Amino acid sequence: MADQELVNEHKPTGKIALDPEKAEEGLSQLVMTVIELLRQLVERQAMRRVESGSLTEEEIEKVGEALMNLEEKMEELKEIFNLDDDDLNIDLGPLGNLM
Repeated sequence: MADQELVNEHKPTGKIALDPEKAEEGLSQLVMTVIELLRQLVERQAMRRVESGSLTEEEIEKVGEALMNLEEKMEELKEIFNLDDDDLNIDLGPLGNLM
């Protein structure tokens, strides 16, 4: 049974870790979650602007490149902090998942 507890201890729960011994991990998870939420909002806004035709071809190119670079950086940071997409989708209880 102890082996199963160890497996469950490292399994993503969708909640921020509040253990004082793991405060750094919980903080990095929270910060990365906020950054990912903002990244997704920026991406959606950019797509709305592209679809509405309010951007020039050059602006579309720049926005696309910036979004790709941002996504790459997020992947690097998730690797550094040993997080995955499930870790960034916080369970808000009765409100459901954040993302």
